[in-house]
Amino acid sequence: MSKKPYYITTPIYYPSGNPHIGHCYTTVACDSIARYRRMQGYDVMFLTGTDEHGLKIEQKAAEAGITPKEYVDDIVLNFKKLWSFMNISYDRYIRTTDNYHIETVQKIFKALYDKGYIYKGEYTGKYCTPCESFWTESQLDENGCCPECHREVTEAKEEAYFLKMSPFAERIEKLLTETDYLQPKTRATELVNNFIKPGLEDLCVSRTTFKWGIPVTFDDKHVVYVWIDALSNYITALGFWNGEYNDYDKFWPADVHMVAKDIMRFHAIIWPAMLMALDLPLPKHLAVHGWITFNGQKMSKSLGNVVDPFILGERYGADSIRYHILREMALGADSSFSNEIMINRINSDLANGLGNLVSRTVAMVGKYFDGTLIKDRQEGEFDSELKEAVISLKAKVDDFIDKTQLNNALAEIFKVVSRANKYIDETAPWLLAKDEANKARLATVLYNLLEAIRVTTSLLSAFMPTTMPKVWEQIGCTGDDTVYENADKFGALPADVTVKKGEILFPRIDVDKEIEELNAIIGNLAEEEQEPEIEVTPLADEITIDDFAKVDLRVALVKSCEKVKKSKKLLCLQLDDGMGGRQVVSGIAQWYAPEDLIGKKVLVVANLKPVKLCGVESNGMICAADMPDGSCKVIFPDMDLPCGAKAR
Repeated sequence: MSKKPYYITTPIYYPSGNPHIGHCYTTVACDSIARYRRMQGYDVMFLTGTDEHGLKIEQKAAEAGITPKEYVDDIVLNFKKLWSFMNISYDRYIRTTDNYHIETVQKIFKALYDKGYIYKGEYTGKYCTPCESFWTESQLDENGCCPECHREVTEAKEEAYFLKMSPFAERIEKLLTETDYLQPKTRATELVNNFIKPGLEDLCVSRTTFKWGIPVTFDDKHVVYVWIDALSNYITALGFWNGEYNDYDKFWPADVHMVAKDIMRFHAIIWPAMLMALDLPLPKHLAVHGWITFNGQKMSKSLGNVVDPFILGERYGADSIRYHILREMALGADSSFSNEIMINRINSDLANGLGNLVSRTVAMVGKYFDGTLIKDRQEGEFDSELKEAVISLKAKVDDFIDKTQLNNALAEIFKVVSRANKYIDETAPWLLAKDEANKARLATVLYNLLEAIRVTTSLLSAFMPTTMPKVWEQIGCTGDDTVYENADKFGALPADVTVKKGEILFPRIDVDKEIEELNAIIGNLAEEEQEPEIEVTPLADEITIDDFAKVDLRVALVKSCEKVKKSKKLLCLQLDDGMGGRQVVSGIAQWYAPEDLIGKKVLVVANLKPVKLCGVESNGMICAADMPDGSCKVIFPDMDLPCGAKAR
């Protein structure tokens, strides 16, 4: 009987720098789902890769004095090294510089052109001469300058090809609102309100101002822009319109695309439009997750935390890192990362929870039965409750895997781990061991614990593939004992199972000592890898203390937040300022989604004269700081500060 095919993909990563832990979530999550589906008997195709074209790569390669291909080759090696280190079991790795991908993209572009969906026009926008880049009005910084270098821009035009989007607006809106294509649903509503309701704009899909891209076959002045190029990877990797592979009919449409929230628009609107134009089936499911954040901001190497997954993995094991990032991230929400949070999670769940359960159980079988249980059994109190928790676990985990809610799947597994540890305290094996008459009861208790370990670790092996075989060796499992089919059965282990004491699976970490050592690593890395000097904005004219006293800065809590309909840059925030509340409009929509701000405290210039921005009244200004990369970061004060507190 042939296995049912299952196709899961990550986005392809843009190799503009070496990977950090912020890159890991999507790939580790997809790997865990792929492993779980393989356990369930599916024929899995798990795809990942790199998106290797574009102006930035062309510029970085020129700065390094090498070709763009040489530049991306080096970085791709590091990505593959990381995926090997994190035990990622991808089936195929695609690079957009692969010849077969280039062949298909050129055919797709020509097909869309021949169908009348792509047309030649003129791209009008703002041009930054130093960056050699075009920008739309909404992409400029708050001063109307280049978002990259913050210099003045000029009006400019560039010949370009465009993809018609409006013919697909109604179908895409129904896809997002009337189906479960995109999860969580709040993201679908956000996309409809912000992009479809105002009217879908045609999309620029070619460029002439740089050469590092796939040439348009019928107009060699143009290269295919990222949207057609990168998004096509999901079908080119299956052999669509190329001779490299022959898997399209088997695996398409994809079962799951998983992406981070900052690129969901491309996968929820542009990619479906392309497929509709080509009369191809749409993917079944788009799972959108948040960011791994540090101090409420998107993970960045410049923030000074140890975010290098190689360093963390070498200290704590790749499985511990996999577990932590999967357990902390709820689908659709951001996950706050710090070394302290990670260490505490390892200690509580892995060392004190699973590791302690395994070591105590194996030690007691060794101590009381010389390592091999007797076959005599005597049921008793608490047995049925533990067995029910164990037997019902697989169905719960299956359900959360189907929903791509991996944190909930792991939470269910560790509920059973906690129940098993509680069962040890309830049954007190050390007291049973004092009376030979209790031998059968003691054997039953320890066997039940071994079965709880077998089932939980069988399911956990998809998430932590390196460590679980070590557990099975200790508890006396053979191959068939740990198969998925036995994960909802109680009694798969032999009645006279023999255990084998092994290494401590998750040594408990001294938090204070470890943080001190990690801080030392941070310091050493900072000395070895100095950040490049940046152009600092000159100070404004001097003011007196009396001038400063005129500015009234207040702490306020963001009660609600939504995008301003007529603007791509503005958010409208409702604030609790301790004085009855106020509405403030801020130009930070390109860096923050509304849900990223709700519930956080901000600093607001409270005595700024009210103005109307895109027809919406603003009573103040949110305090933020410019970043070297051109982004903007809101200044979040301590949450303990009361609303209305005055900053001075």
